[in-house]
Formats: sequence, structure tokens, C-alpha cells
Amino acid sequence: MEDLAPLSARSVMLSLLLGSHPDRMSAAELVRAGEHFGVPPATARVALTRAVAAGDLRRTPDDSHYVLGDRLAARQRRQDEAVLDAETGWDGSWEMAVVVVAGRTGAERAALRDRLSSYRMAELREGVWTRPANLRRPREYADEAVLSTFAATPDEDPADLASRLWDLAGWAGEGRALLERFERTAAPAPRLAVAAHLVRHLATDPLLPAALLPAGWPAAAMRTTYAGYQDELRALAFTPR
Repeated sequence: MEDLAPLSARSVMLSLLLGSHPDRMSAAELVRAGEHFGVPPATARVALTRAVAAGDLRRTPDDSHYVLGDRLAARQRRQDEAVLDAETGWDGSWEMAVVVVAGRTGAERAALRDRLSSYRMAELREGVWTRPANLRRPREYADEAVLSTFAATPDEDPADLASRLWDLAGWAGEGRALLERFERTAAPAPRLAVAAHLVRHLATDPLLPAALLPAGWPAAAMRTTYAGYQDELRALAFTPR
């Protein structure tokens, strides 16, 4: 795995809130926590001001706390979904969404791809997206006017289909490498950088039924590790350096 660069001061502030529940911290808490990651207080305050100006953070009505802006709040919800085990009992059926409208712009096509990917769907062929129907989340993508949606059952071996749709071996190898890197990283700033990379990788977990996964799938260990790290982050906010 390539070396992971330390996070910028702004990324440290955002990571602290992304990993915090409840998702609000005072300026004093953020500044104090930032010192553990090598962020001087003055630099932390500037980073917070710029994050508010960019819409990444906002102040509560009484100005006592910082909370995530809308975009990052949505990212945190997706992040939490990745950390939680979303699998339900699976009956073997698959979700399918088919693009049925032509003549869309490149930007519209890219936005739809991003939206379907965020629902952990994969593209079987151009305009045809699918995944096992094993998740609790609502299928809100079905409101897209350009899509027709179906429940389907593939004739081929579903494990073979899953291995074609997702690089499961590559994902698992990266996940195991991140876990090993995290375990041997003790210094706060590098540890935060590895944890941020770990949770971003978790956000791309296809969340497949266990029957379709290769042996030794590391996602559960990654979720447990990151949940424990969230406790570390909360503790740092209240610990003087």
C-alpha cells in the first residue's frame, strides 16, 4: 500500500465531526482534539472558519457548536450505513434498474451513475444496474424518471455474477492491508489518516449476502475497528494534550 499523507488541518476538523456521535462539537473541543494531530490552535480556528465558509460545517443557532453541513451530513449517513451491518435475510432475488431514456447529457449520465453506485449497485452492462436484494435501505433511486426498476433472479450462479460485478478479491486485499496498517500505527496523526482511508474503503463495500462473499471477507473486522476508533476520537476531544 502507498504511503498515506497526513490529513490537512481542515480534513482533521472534518474527520473529527464525521467520526463523532452526536455530530456536534464546540470550538474548544475541536481545537483541543486537533492538537493531538499536530494542528496548532490558530490553524485549527482558521480551518474551522474556512470550512464554514465553504458549507462543509455550520454553526448551531446559539453559535456554541459546529455541526456538519448538508453534504457532509449525507456523507456521514452513508458512512454509518457502511459501518452498520445492513444485511437482512436474503431470498435470492436481485434489484435491477434499467436506463430507458436516451439523449441525456454527460453530466446527467454521470450523476445517475454516482447515485446508483451510492446504493451499492453495479453496472452489468451500459445502462443496466443490479445487486442482490438484501439491504434494508429504501430503493429511492426508483423515483428516477429515466429508470425502469425490477426484482429479478439470475439464471447463472449468483456468486459467479457477483465476482464479475465487483472486484471482491481486490477489495478484500485492500481491506486487510488497511487493518494491518491501522494496528501497527500508533501516532495520532498517521492513525487518523489510516482510519479515514479505512472508512472510505468501507463506503465502497458492496454489502453482499454472506453466501456470495469469498472466505475471509474483512468488512466486519473493519467495522469493529472503526467503531472502536470513534471512541478514541471522542476521548481525545476531552483530553488535554
